[in-house]
Amino acid sequence: MSKVDFLVIESNEVRAESILSALHFLGYHPQRGEDCVAADESTHAWRAVYVGSVADPAEAERQFALLGAAADQVPVLLARDSEWSARLCATDSPFAARIGMVEFPLRYEQLAEVMRSLYARLLGGRRGELRFVGESAPMRRVNALIRQVAPFDSSVLVLGESGTGKEMVARTIHECSPRRDRPFVAINCGAIPAELLESELFGHEKGAFTGAISARKGRFELAEGGTLFLDEIGDMSLPMQVKLLRVLQERVFERVGGTKSQRCDVRIIAATHRNLEQAIANGQFREDLFYRLSVFPLEMPALREHLDDLPVLIDEFNQRLARRGLGSVRFTTGALNALHQYAWPGNVRELCNLVERLAILYPHGDIRAADLPEKYRGRQTVDEVRGASLLTLMEEAAAPTASAGAAHAADATLLPEGGIDLKDHLADIEVGLIRQALEATGGVVAHAAKLLRMQRTTLVEKLRKYGLQGSLAA
Repeated sequence: MSKVDFLVIESNEVRAESILSALHFLGYHPQRGEDCVAADESTHAWRAVYVGSVADPAEAERQFALLGAAADQVPVLLARDSEWSARLCATDSPFAARIGMVEFPLRYEQLAEVMRSLYARLLGGRRGELRFVGESAPMRRVNALIRQVAPFDSSVLVLGESGTGKEMVARTIHECSPRRDRPFVAINCGAIPAELLESELFGHEKGAFTGAISARKGRFELAEGGTLFLDEIGDMSLPMQVKLLRVLQERVFERVGGTKSQRCDVRIIAATHRNLEQAIANGQFREDLFYRLSVFPLEMPALREHLDDLPVLIDEFNQRLARRGLGSVRFTTGALNALHQYAWPGNVRELCNLVERLAILYPHGDIRAADLPEKYRGRQTVDEVRGASLLTLMEEAAAPTASAGAAHAADATLLPEGGIDLKDHLADIEVGLIRQALEATGGVVAHAAKLLRMQRTTLVEKLRKYGLQGSLAA
């Protein structure tokens, strides 16, 4: 049985039953204060408190005191018409900053949103640091799902190809949850032989098997009160799946070679790159375990599904490399276009490794398409030369005379006596080329972007930046 984690102080029987049912549904383990004589560390781990109708102030004080030291930090759900509203919401109250108001008749959606808002407020700026990098629609959805599920104890099943960041999702959920100050323990179920996995998960007693010279705690014990991440759960053997299912159902386990049952209070997050529904059909994965784990499934998109995030991902990896003392690198437009055409079977992990490799080879340098390892180049090197030739032809066609064009080209390489604002000068060149590309393609942004070897979304942003939207009407 899991530890009680939500104290409910409510004199009204109907309201008490309503709030208890809703909290159970959200994954908490609530207990009415009037049913609790004393709170013990072995049975209670307070994560929040609800305060509603207070018929007997002295009894309510006794119940509130059950929180002990947790009263200084846990979120407080407060019925809007509670007799304690003035006391808890006063400007000088230590609870004022962590109160969420609840109204009756109670609605599940309202309660869930109040809890999400409370935890977001308590986490403050820390949540921003844990946000997954990327502004594309798939990554915004991932960030939204993480924020929604983090405050609750529901089991999460993270799905996705290798290298998409499944363990990072698990760590982020843990860091954004009420369990963030307790252990996060990870285990790769596919990397440990089946005969040793039981001992790794549940621990063993001295003499349980050859080589067990002393008792040892398993991952469930090490993660007590925190989060246990079961990576590559799809590679777990069927006999081990049966044992894991029992623990998830009963929240009780025994060490290998032991007879003493131990309670466990851990949140389970599992991950796999396999198609578990197909594995169930093939008899390789238990259906009951699948439904126990996938209370909240979360699928990570492959990198090829959010290539617009390449620049911000590269910038993030550059910052990490700088913290390690490595030089950052800048990718030219041609290099970025080449990376857009690559399939990325290794996903974000492969991109991270590529950036680090290039930072070692070309510290603080500009990476051109020709500098990329051959498999990443595709036809981009040839296309760069071809694109440059097209732009040269466009410039010559736009010039009043050939001689004037040549003179302009020669002057562009000379530094004026009074100096030059290089940023503005380069912006002028960029605006000129964008105008020529739009004119050459009849104002069709997609065709102009292709001619300029950039993403359509990038060109649209530059049109906004330079106020060139009017060019599209031509």
